[in-house]
Amino acid sequence: MFYLDLFATLNRHQVSYVLIGGLAVALHGVERNTMDIDVCVVVSPANLANLVAAAQDLQLQPVLPVPLSALTDIDTLHRWNTEHHLKAFALQSNQLAGVTLDVLLFPPVDPQAMVRRAHRLDLAGVEVPLACIDDLIALKQSAARPIDLADIEHLQRLPKP
Repeated sequence: MFYLDLFATLNRHQVSYVLIGGLAVALHGVERNTMDIDVCVVVSPANLANLVAAAQDLQLQPVLPVPLSALTDIDTLHRWNTEHHLKAFALQSNQLAGVTLDVLLFPPVDPQAMVRRAHRLDLAGVEVPLACIDDLIALKQSAARPIDLADIEHLQRLPKP
């Protein structure tokens, strides 16, 4: 299964990340369908190099017409974020139509703090760092799309561990 392969590969390459987005909401127990996988990564040269190595192992390619190596150029990523409002760097597999890995690079919540607060979820023997409810709510408040606002309502009803 692609999801488990993805998380296992990110872990094997020691990528510092946390699962966010619709899949994270669903794993917290809210009924939610999604095709994409959203992660937030710590933006550092070493971590982005690890992410690129994991993407290469999984044969993921950028959705944008740029080389995968662009993901390691932090200055360019900052410029794209500032000038073009690029929020996520999307990667996709040629083998899985419709499945996209969206990598949130500059979130409104500190990525290192999110990684520290993440719940360590065991999915079929693969550890997945799942963003805590408060961090998911903060991210969704920032995006404020209708689906995010609905997710917030559901997340606020969940008991906090």
